Amino acid sequence: MFVRIVKSKTKQGLTEYVQLCHNYWDPKAKKSKTKVIESLGRADELDVKGIKRLINSLSRLLPEEEGNEIRGEMEFGEQLEFLGSREIGGSWLLDQLWHKMEINTTLEKILKDRDYQTPVERLIFSMVANRALAPASKLYLEHWVSEEAYISGLEKVESQQLYRAMDFLLEASEEIQKNVFFKVAHLYNLEVDLLFLDTTTTYFEIGSEDEELRKRGYSKDGRPGSPQVVIAFAVTRDGIPVRCWAWPGNTSDQEILEEVKKDLNSWKLGRVIMVQDAGFNSEENRRKLQTAGGHYIIGEKLRKGSKGKTAEALSGKGKFTKTKDGLEIKDVVIGGDGEARRRFVVVRNPEVAKYEKERREDIIKETERRLENLKQLDGEPHKKEACKLRANPAFGRYIRQTKTGKLRLNKAKIRQEEFYDGKFLISTSDDTISAEDAVKGYKQLFEVERVFRDLKHVIDIRPVYHRLSERIQSHILLCWLTMLLIRIAETQSGKTWFEIKKILSPLKIGILNSSKGKVFQLNPVKPGQQNLFKSLEIDAPKRFLKLPDFKKS
Repeated sequence: MFVRIVKSKTKQGLTEYVQLCHNYWDPKAKKSKTKVIESLGRADELDVKGIKRLINSLSRLLPEEEGNEIRGEMEFGEQLEFLGSREIGGSWLLDQLWHKMEINTTLEKILKDRDYQTPVERLIFSMVANRALAPASKLYLEHWVSEEAYISGLEKVESQQLYRAMDFLLEASEEIQKNVFFKVAHLYNLEVDLLFLDTTTTYFEIGSEDEELRKRGYSKDGRPGSPQVVIAFAVTRDGIPVRCWAWPGNTSDQEILEEVKKDLNSWKLGRVIMVQDAGFNSEENRRKLQTAGGHYIIGEKLRKGSKGKTAEALSGKGKFTKTKDGLEIKDVVIGGDGEARRRFVVVRNPEVAKYEKERREDIIKETERRLENLKQLDGEPHKKEACKLRANPAFGRYIRQTKTGKLRLNKAKIRQEEFYDGKFLISTSDDTISAEDAVKGYKQLFEVERVFRDLKHVIDIRPVYHRLSERIQSHILLCWLTMLLIRIAETQSGKTWFEIKKILSPLKIGILNSSKGKVFQLNPVKPGQQNLFKSLEIDAPKRFLKLPDFKKS
């Protein structure tokens, strides 16, 4: 189909007529012919508005994006005034995942019977998106939403609205976490029979404690003098944080485990194995982990636990078997039947063992050289060089002192260290899980710890400037939702969050003004961006996100 201009001689001179034509194949004549579908009249007397209406009607038969582009170009032409642009790539991706996991539906359901005059769900999402893309204060978020980022359904915010939305988030946190957990587990087929529990701390920029959350305790941030809060995440084997908790900074491990088990049991998850590092290992903690039919996989301290069952497990009889990933494992049961019975898995990594042996041999060689250079006499006080050598953290561990005061190589210590080369030890209360699966579960804990690294260095959970306990807890919930979206994006796309942001950063939306209203037009979506959206099974943004009502034109 095409437009043809035909010239004809009339009394007034040469006149041009406009025709809408269509080419078709004539099988009898065996050639292409032209058929006039519609005569649009003289070129100098065209009904421009009528033609626009026709184009507008025909464009609605096209796919939405192509139709919008045609109508936008047709209606505005050179009349548009460029007002500015905003970043849309990251916020669009997060918003699509937010809707895919139905977090918006969960929030709206809880909000249904509440008399809020502000778009609370959109306010909460804007705070989550900001944490993921450009962490900032709530005051700066006002500028970020109105000038820097495109948040669908939210043109501007006020900090007081954000604080009220935070209050609602905390009030509805239990229902939100439960609904999100089961929806995400179903949507992404997450295996929730194996959950990893890890804790961290984050500090406050104040000098004193309070009566609620801000308490001094053991700091994992290296800030022992600062009041802090303890944070825990339950994480799947894929690194998806499915629940979070917050306690005062001086809360003990026993209190943490008791509340975690109680909360997870209330969800009736069935059989759950908790995976934890050696820092949580105590008889009381292991007992708590086994309540309500639960089980554990937990790390054991090799040297500090060198007595009793740990030492017995390391020296246990039996041969090592090799796993597919090159590890050597040995299943050892200590104590027979009953409560005294414990199952251990001894693991040896040949590559690590080789590295540790070579490193130790280099240190021992240098230790011997330094000992030979010392001028030692029986019964004489040590010289400064000897004291310095014995206090050295690398060399001193392989040195012993004889009865006469001389320093010698500690061969017993060397043999002891050789015994530990490349080994680590775990224990489990579950007899149905294979030794290899138990080891795989524990090894995954190291990947899970990346959640906390990103919590502090990607979304900047610390330092916390909130004063009220409720706002602190809500801040942690926002960070949990942010990490949830980030981890889903990473696991589904196979890319890091840094790579995802880099791919999407060129995607911008331009805001243009005309007499008919504002137009929100996207720059072209590149193939790499399309592939990213496809890997996450979400739609890319359309070329025109907002257009005035063309029916009124």
